[in-house]
Order: sequence, then structure tokens, then C-alpha cells
Amino acid sequence: MDEIKEMNDFNLPRIIAVNNDKSYVYGNQVMGVIDQHNRADYSKIAKELNHSNIDLLVIQHEFGIYGGESGEYVLELAEKLKIPFIVIFHTVLSEPSPKQCFIMKRLADLSFKVITMVQNKVKDLLEVYNIDCDKIQMIHHGVPFVDTESRMKLKERYGYSHRQILSTFGFLSPGKGIEYAIQAMSGVVAKHPEALYMIWGKTHPVVKQEVGEVYRQKLMDLVAELNLEQNVVFVDKHLTQEEVVQSLVLSDIYMTPYLGKDQAVSGTLAYGIGYGRVIISTPYRYAVEMLAEGRGLLADFHDSASLETHILNILDHPELKNEMENKTLALGSTMMWNEVAKSYAALFHETITASYVIKGSAV
Repeated sequence: MDEIKEMNDFNLPRIIAVNNDKSYVYGNQVMGVIDQHNRADYSKIAKELNHSNIDLLVIQHEFGIYGGESGEYVLELAEKLKIPFIVIFHTVLSEPSPKQCFIMKRLADLSFKVITMVQNKVKDLLEVYNIDCDKIQMIHHGVPFVDTESRMKLKERYGYSHRQILSTFGFLSPGKGIEYAIQAMSGVVAKHPEALYMIWGKTHPVVKQEVGEVYRQKLMDLVAELNLEQNVVFVDKHLTQEEVVQSLVLSDIYMTPYLGKDQAVSGTLAYGIGYGRVIISTPYRYAVEMLAEGRGLLADFHDSASLETHILNILDHPELKNEMENKTLALGSTMMWNEVAKSYAALFHETITASYVIKGSAV
């Protein structure tokens, strides 16, 4: 949104927030609020949009955002809209339930265009969801540009000048597989005692609400059990955008040892690519696509020994690290928000223009 609003052709984008069971105080950009579980709210917002000066709606779709079975209430909005909309599918399941498949197919049919952030999901949209190929477009997950100091300068500032930094950032939850990365560090530090694994981020709020800090405590107990207190640190805080980028630039290796093989998109991995880090990951679908052609290393799922082997390979071979960083940065430069915004801007123009043509021919 920040990049779009800088373009002369567009007014300031507005937001419709979807609230869960809590109330929030929003800024001026929020023009409306939907109570997630109140079906009538979706129809109400559609009516308000139809009578507003809004030319286009972008629906960010995740099944957990909207109310009803598998988030079906979003159809109350989509079916009543008289302005065009684009839907961005953040999750594309390879084996959806009939209800999930129906919702995505219906959204696609009603939309002007559907967006996926990975090429490998186009096939699923075609074959699993039976979406018209002319409706599908791939646009990369965007990465913000933050001007920051070099890795060497950041290490000096934080007192890590003589350390090799590995990192993971994002909300903690059991699906992140961080326990395997910690176990891998036990073997890594035997050869590289200067290695430091930094785990940035708070526990996922839903996980914390349901079970508290059980997962974080499990990880901390594992660190103590393996005597890794000097080689694994937790930064338990909500990160600003600047801190996220600094955590990446500071790093020699970025890791996403996730456990779910069908994960179509990872925002944290996208950030790592955007800033040209060497990435070691498990082979979930997004990682396989984005780390192809020598842009990273893929370890086996649930396998600390595999992670350890790849980490040591990078730490032992600085020339390999430099080669991978250059390859990753070549792709990452195309994923920065200013570049991604150009793709969305062109699509917005196409959508609005087509809508006016249709309206004009109907008069």
C-alpha cells in the first residue's frame, strides 16, 4: 500500500478490517470494519462499497480470516459486490475439502483476476480448483526496502563481530521446526564454536492463547539440555520492519526448517531472498521453487543431521556462501515492494479500465 500510494495514478488506498472477538483502534485508512463471525456485516460492507467512490477491491484470502465454515462468509461480500475485485490467494491447498474448493472456485469466478505468489500453485488452481487459466496471475510476495548498515557494521554494533550468525524470524509455533535447527547447532558448534543461532519473534498469538508458552519453553529446555546457552538466543519481542531487516542483514545464514511440506508461501523466506541471504530450508513447496538454481540448500524434514550438514557446508566454504548470496540477491531484487507494486498497478489499471468498458457497453 505504501508503494501504491506513491504512484500518481492512484488515490490513497483504503482498508476494510476484519476483527476477531476483540475491538481495535484503527487509523484513518480503515474505512470499515467487519465482525469476523457476523454474517450480516459482509453484506453491509458490500452495499457500502457499491455506493462509494471505490473503483476496485482487493480481497486478501486466507481460510482463517473470515467467518463461517472454512471462511465461507466472504462469499456474502463477493456475491453482492457491484465493483470489480481481485483476490489474492495466500494459501492454495493441494487437497482442499469440498467446501474450501467451492469457496475458492466461487471467488475466482466472481473476480476479475486471482493472484498466487508462487508459480508452483498455478497448476493446483487449474487442476484442483478448475479456475480459468485466463484469470490466474503470479505476482511475487513483496519485500520492503529498508536502508540499513552492512552486515559487518551491524555485527560490530551488536557485539557479534567475531561470530557467524544464523537466524529465524517470525511468530513461534510448533510447525516451524525450530527444535531441529537447535539440535543441529549441537553438532555445528563442535566445529564452529563462534556460531550463534538467533530466534527472533513472539509466540504466535493464537498458539499463546490456546496453550501459552509451551513451545517456547520446550525450545529453551532443549537449549539447556544441549548446553547451547552461548550459541542459541531468543529475542522475544514483536519486531519492527527495520528490526526484521536488520536481523536478516546481520545473518550469515537464514533458516526456515518448517515441517509442513505443502506450505505455498513463506513471507519470512521471501524476506530472506529479498535481502540476498544464504538460506537453508526444509523442502516445502515455496522453498523448493524459490531456492532452485543454487539459491539455497534444502534439508530433509524432521532431520537435524541434514540441517547440520548444510550449515557446516556453508560455514566451511565462504566462497560457496558468496556465490549463493549473489544468486539469491539477483532474484530478491525483483521482489522488492517497488517492483511488485508496478505489477499490481498495471493489474489495477487493467481491471478498472475493463470495468468501465463493461459499464459503458451496458448503458
